[in-house]
Parts: sequence; structure tokens; C-alpha cells
Amino acid sequence: MKIAILGYGKMGKEIEKVSLERGHDIIFKIDKNSNAKNIKGADVAINFSSPDSAVNNIELALKSLVPVVCGTTGWLSDFNRI
Repeated sequence: MKIAILGYGKMGKEIEKVSLERGHDIIFKIDKNSNAKNIKGADVAINFSSPDSAVNNIELALKSLVPVVCGTTGWLSDFNRI
């Protein structure tokens, strides 16, 4: 599976480690300094970013037509923006 990691902090690095151990490919690693406009080509995006970045990262995945799994908490007050 081709994975985009949205949020490359402690959890993002752990997701990368486990994913690689299981034979998956990490094709994008998006952090606060990234300027990615799309993540096309990923089979799934896994979001563990900060609450401030979560909505933008989820929007990036959805605009790229990539399903997204979100483990970030504290952003649901902005849920209706998506």
C-alpha cells in the first residue's frame, strides 16, 4: 500500500516504522514545513498532525481523492469546514 503521512512528528514516525515493517511504501511525509499541493498516488493518507493543521491536511487528502484516516484530536470544532 502507498501511504501519505500527514504530520511527521512522534506518531507519524511510528506509523512510518510500522508501515515499512509490514511492507508498505511511504510516498509522502507532510509536516508543518511542507508545501504539498496534492498527494495523488497514495492509497491512503494517515493524519496525525496538530489540531491547527488537521483540517488543511484532511482537505489536501480529499482534494487529491485519497481516503484519509485521522488520529488527530482537538480539531472537531472545525469539522464543518470540510
